[in-house]
Amino acid sequence: MIEIYVDGASAGDPGVSGAGVFIKGHGSAEQYSFPLGMMTNHEAEYHALIKGMEICIEKGYQIVSFRTDSQLVDRAIEKKFVKNQSFIPLLDRVLELANQFELFFIKWIPSKENKVADQLARQAILKQ
Repeated sequence: MIEIYVDGASAGDPGVSGAGVFIKGHGSAEQYSFPLGMMTNHEAEYHALIKGMEICIEKGYQIVSFRTDSQLVDRAIEKKFVKNQSFIPLLDRVLELANQFELFFIKWIPSKENKVADQLARQAILKQ
């Protein structure tokens, strides 16, 4: 099973944002940092997850376990529901991508366990 740690960060809310993706599995680790432009922190969290999912699909990873420190994103995916209407397209995209995996898991973790993805997201902000 591949473990993927994702995090979004914003310098302001909304503000310049970035996504970090840290992938562990099969004895190796991969790190990605994506500038996202202007958006809210919650939007950045969704985009980080989407980027991580797209990378896994591209690499052919079929059994994946995602880790996020965003309770909002974790709960939305588990319930397949969001209150904030602006998040509907993001949740729809996540659910669409999730269907492309043999097994897809997502788990909330404390921020202290997501330091690598957080650092990558913050680096992405500085690239803009």
